[in-house]
Amino acid sequence: MAQLTRVAVMYGGKADEHPISCISVASVLRALDTSRFEPVLIGITKQGEWIVDGEDPRQWALDKGLPQVERTPGSRSVVLSIGDGGDGFYARNADGTLESLGHIDVVLPVLHGPYGEDGTIQGLFEMMGVPYVGCGVLASAAAMDKHYTKTLLAAAGIAVAPGVTLDTRLYDASDRFAAYGERFLDLVDEAGLQYPLFVKPSRAGSSFGVTKVERVGDAEELAAAVYEASLHDWRVIVEQGIDAREIECAVLRPRGEEEPRVSLPGEIVLDRRAQDDDQFYDFDSKYMDAQASHAEVPAHIPDELIERVRATALKAFLAIDGTGLSRVDTFVTPGGDVLVNEINTMPGFTSISMYPKAWDATGIAYTDLITTLILGALHR
Repeated sequence: MAQLTRVAVMYGGKADEHPISCISVASVLRALDTSRFEPVLIGITKQGEWIVDGEDPRQWALDKGLPQVERTPGSRSVVLSIGDGGDGFYARNADGTLESLGHIDVVLPVLHGPYGEDGTIQGLFEMMGVPYVGCGVLASAAAMDKHYTKTLLAAAGIAVAPGVTLDTRLYDASDRFAAYGERFLDLVDEAGLQYPLFVKPSRAGSSFGVTKVERVGDAEELAAAVYEASLHDWRVIVEQGIDAREIECAVLRPRGEEEPRVSLPGEIVLDRRAQDDDQFYDFDSKYMDAQASHAEVPAHIPDELIERVRATALKAFLAIDGTGLSRVDTFVTPGGDVLVNEINTMPGFTSISMYPKAWDATGIAYTDLITTLILGALHR
């Protein structure tokens, strides 16, 4: 009998996206081919503690609420020996002794946001010499930061939404930036941004901290939006809203020397927009309200436009030196222009997430997709 490949599956983390990571990993574990892979479950609490033998994430589901990784009476801390590579994963017993978790062949970090998707943990595994699924340090860090994503894409000749970047460390937050509202308005006017505006943290995901600003010249509303975003990141993007449909593509490149593959594009349809013109794709629409939106793959756009969206997604993925996987989110305007909104290097893997849905519609089933990613990481 062939020996199983041992996969350290990591989930949770310190980021706001912690519960989404937990839901994603539950779906991944239920779909994992256990005839080929043996999962070693490593959870990361919101405080950043790595643990094993905690609650089994396979039982987590969105309809049961947002889960999180927590210590349990039987859980143990994970200790790493950096120089030992795949043999350097240990658990600390109650008596203080260390017990090996066995050899780890590859890591599958189902982690979203800072400290999981931003190049930090990728750098750790690079130092250990342990293969891992997903983009490398540079691509992960660049794509996590919306400001630098836009900078790299613009340099590659890819259209992006106009916007300005604020360093909120330069402003006194004691009054929630109320004193700086007029200054923020001046920056918006100088950049020629048109309303509505979207104010968002530069390094956050799942729409955390995002506010839609619609009232032209309302300094109080703009300041409040900047303050909300600053709670998630000191770097804040004020971006011009684009009259467009949001079309998303899944990109797959299991090994660095392979040509990336791009899925059929999908579209998130906001089902309540007819009743509420102000609806946008926020956290609740993505994860909490099954009636708020649904995914359509392929998107209902002309074939020629489908191919331009796919070509743009490929170009964006290459611009950040992507490897493994990414979801590229684009805006398609009524005039047929294609702009890139953002790149997610570890997109959601929940049962309703676009990335697996897009590949399923393109001919790669969920379990096969996970297998392809793991095997690619092992041999790249």
